[in-house]
Amino acid sequence: MKKTIKNLVIVAFVAFTAFAFTNKAVEKKEIKTDKSKVVWKGYKVTGSHEGTIAIKSGSLTFDGNKLIGGEFVIDMTTISSTDLEGEYKGKLDGHLKADDFFGVENHPTSTLVFTKVTASGKNAYNVTGDLTIKGKTNPITFTISIYGSKATTSLKIDRTKYDIKYGSANFFDGLKDKAIYDEFDLVADLEF
Repeated sequence: MKKTIKNLVIVAFVAFTAFAFTNKAVEKKEIKTDKSKVVWKGYKVTGSHEGTIAIKSGSLTFDGNKLIGGEFVIDMTTISSTDLEGEYKGKLDGHLKADDFFGVENHPTSTLVFTKVTASGKNAYNVTGDLTIKGKTNPITFTISIYGSKATTSLKIDRTKYDIKYGSANFFDGLKDKAIYDEFDLVADLEF
């Protein structure tokens, strides 16, 4: 009987100790949308345009100090060019919001949900995620760097995977210098 109680105490102690060292606190850290910034840049044969778009909500999930997940909602209605002014800015912003581009009336948000996160360096992670734009979801891979309560990342997105084909030389012949490249960039500076 004493041996059984002693064995139970030892098993309980070992289990408790193992649990104490392996149970790191998983914490979801909300993105401070007012202190975070997303810049987009699109390219065409004759140059480029750039602007900003707002994060509606987002979070990064950590297990201790290790990034293990994340999810973001982007407010597509805020897409705005920053390299133009006046009438030309209004035309480009309106076109980006129209159905042949992001169709923000029917698709006011886009989402990114991390599906796999792998450490690739001291403060860097390779991420695979599901990106949804205009109701279409495709996998995307990118690298994110974390420094304290800040993160930076850059994504290259093929817009044609989301049924945004306007001005694409892959879908329309004879565009010549009016062609718009299929890929655009997003650069995010995040604070949480």
